[in-house]
Amino acid sequence: MTALSVALSVPAYAQQTGSTGASTAAPQTDDFHGTEEIVVTAPYVERLDILSGTSAVTGDVLAEKTRAQLGDILSSLPGVSATSFSPGASRPVLRGYQGNRVAVLTDGIGNIDASNTSADHAVTIDTLTVERIEVLRGPAVLLFGGQAVGGAVNALDKRIPRAIPDEAVHVDALAGFGSAAHDWSGGASVDVPLTDRVVVHLDGSYRNSDDLRTGGYILAPSLRAEVLDFAAEEASEGHLDEAAEARELADQSGRIPNSAVKSWTAAGGIAFIDDGGNMGLSYSIYDSNYGIPARPGSGHAHAHDEGDAEEAPVTIGMRQYRFDFRGELDLGDGLFEKLRLRAGYANYSHTEFEGDEIGTIFNSKGFEGRVEFIQNDRGGWRGASGAQYQSRKLDAIGAEAFVPPNKSQQFGLFTLQEFTAGNLDAEVALRFDTAELRADILGISRSFNNVSGAFGVGYHIGDLKIGANLSRTGRAPAVEELFSNGPHIATQAFEVGDPLLKSERAWNGELYARYDTADTAFNLTLYTNRFDNFIYEAETGAVEDALPVFQYFQNDAKVWGVEFQGSQNVARFGDVDLKVDAVADYTRAKISGGAGNIPRIPPLRVLGGVELNGTRLDLRGEVEWSDTQTKTAPFETATDGFTLVNATATWRPFGSDRNIALIASANNIFDVVARRSASFTKDFVPLSGRDFRLSARISF
Repeated sequence: MTALSVALSVPAYAQQTGSTGASTAAPQTDDFHGTEEIVVTAPYVERLDILSGTSAVTGDVLAEKTRAQLGDILSSLPGVSATSFSPGASRPVLRGYQGNRVAVLTDGIGNIDASNTSADHAVTIDTLTVERIEVLRGPAVLLFGGQAVGGAVNALDKRIPRAIPDEAVHVDALAGFGSAAHDWSGGASVDVPLTDRVVVHLDGSYRNSDDLRTGGYILAPSLRAEVLDFAAEEASEGHLDEAAEARELADQSGRIPNSAVKSWTAAGGIAFIDDGGNMGLSYSIYDSNYGIPARPGSGHAHAHDEGDAEEAPVTIGMRQYRFDFRGELDLGDGLFEKLRLRAGYANYSHTEFEGDEIGTIFNSKGFEGRVEFIQNDRGGWRGASGAQYQSRKLDAIGAEAFVPPNKSQQFGLFTLQEFTAGNLDAEVALRFDTAELRADILGISRSFNNVSGAFGVGYHIGDLKIGANLSRTGRAPAVEELFSNGPHIATQAFEVGDPLLKSERAWNGELYARYDTADTAFNLTLYTNRFDNFIYEAETGAVEDALPVFQYFQNDAKVWGVEFQGSQNVARFGDVDLKVDAVADYTRAKISGGAGNIPRIPPLRVLGGVELNGTRLDLRGEVEWSDTQTKTAPFETATDGFTLVNATATWRPFGSDRNIALIASANNIFDVVARRSASFTKDFVPLSGRDFRLSARISF
């Protein structure tokens, strides 16, 4: 099952092939994994998406879409976009929410990195060795924290094995090349049973990409016009060299300067598995070096002499060392069926360089642990209850440390109960969180207590299911929202927090309808969120230290939206199926009291595809249309709409067992310029231009 992926890597925006977003492709099989889908985020339920709705990327689709960062893999799922700060840093955006409102998990616990603290920080998930990525929503998300209003993203790997291979040695591998960034990548894992109860796992990966090529001008039209106006002004004043330099910047096209990525990972794990339970440990290293494209006009020269004519490029060197533990004990036929333990510790560091000079060093040490008691199913009643603890110590060192040294710890208690009676399903979740955040150097310590609850109900009418979810959630402010105050060279902004922020609370509602048969499937969801004390970061129009000022504010807010996902088998020719599918989503987000729009919200998006699926060969073509986003916050520029056309062919030379799959794809075939409105850097970091990819997957 996992892949040798010789991949002409597709750009950050490329859409998922093979389905409308959920993992509708035929399951991958081999003698290690079988055909069962692994869903471990809430393993006590027969299906996690009874009420909440779950999308996933796995198998051949995951192999074809593998990119340097998690956000760019998931962007074709309903309601999902990406921050796309740079090719080396991109986090998922769910229903317009970023940062702390989206829980990013590794095998059910937090990723213990700094990706939620700033858009320029990479997600430390190895996309070359991960097996499955899930997007989770609804009441069950309270298992992972009351802050995840947008939902949770969970990446599953095999670093702590869950099964004993039948073979003496089991190998999965992934390798690739991408034309748009000259992106070479490869990953492999090996599982070896030492006894009939003990298995050892090793994996590693490597990626090296050049600057990303785009389809047109690098600067957005509005920013390019500003630069050309500046060039004309400089020329009129006789500053010909400055005018020529500005015109050169405005006319820049082709490759995005300073957007290259180089990364590697290594990991090992061991697990004991028998009928009474299992226990395992793993250790991993994630190392990445990536460029931060320069914001035109930022002009920050804090670490340089005033006479410098040109800013040094900003790059980030990041490394995470991580230990993980997972255990499960069968408890018999009483109230509780299983006891599950999960814990992780990470030592994370990244350095922001200005040329060869060190700007700021961020050191973080974090721990997260959780315990769950899984209930036996008793006449349609089942559930799980447990506790979760997180702690982090973050030190920022350097003249441009925009956030002071700080410590945070959080403790949560949760329960999720599910009931089934005939055609009716019900789900109830309750969670209590307490958080303490300290910046001793400022003499500030803040404590927050939040209670979150959720209720959902669904009713089956034949193959149709309709239902509703209602929740009340609470989120403590993050350290960065409270304590930021200074220049941040990687985001090229002066960031200002507010130490007096209150907890953010929200009422959240969903109405949904789902239909699922062998030939037809669709999922339609309407959602709304009503926030008290919504926390958001917005540009103020001020300039500090030659950088634009971005400040955290708090106000009431309203968010609503719609998501659709559907597929239809329209014909069958022998063993070949003809299928059409579609994804559409829209989010509207406003600050109350006439204060304008919430910044960086994705616009209306529609994606449609046509597929031919056979035993050995799959063919797919798709078109994604994204509307112009003009509903922007003050000082935020509009984002032009775009249309992308992609095509993919997947060949399995050995038939339906799918242990080997070769994939060829062409993305953004017409080489259009595309920008994500959710991106902090959209005006000077467009998405990839035309890109070709070859992929292959192999398992033995």
